[in-house]
Amino acid sequence: MEEKIEFDFNEILKEFRNGKKLTGKDGLLAPLIKQLTEAALEAEIESHIANDVLRGKPNRRNGFNKKTIKGTSDGTFELETPRDRNGTFVLLRAG
Repeated sequence: MEEKIEFDFNEILKEFRNGKKLTGKDGLLAPLIKQLTEAALEAEIESHIANDVLRGKPNRRNGFNKKTIKGTSDGTFELETPRDRNGTFVLLRAG
């Protein structure tokens, strides 16, 4: 897994005040969206695996996949999506 970059609100605000764009390529929002989405996926897989174990189905984490997220206004970034050993953790596509 790549090194996690923490979203520093004060630093982002400083960059915004200095003219950096919020959206688009290298915009300020893309790292925040990436961090929030990966944190949500971490919680989802932990819950998924716990539910499997409670049902008597042995399961565990099994690394990550990488997906490129192409936003219309918030730039493109690579998202690390967790996997489980049984292959039952599935991301649903919105839209």
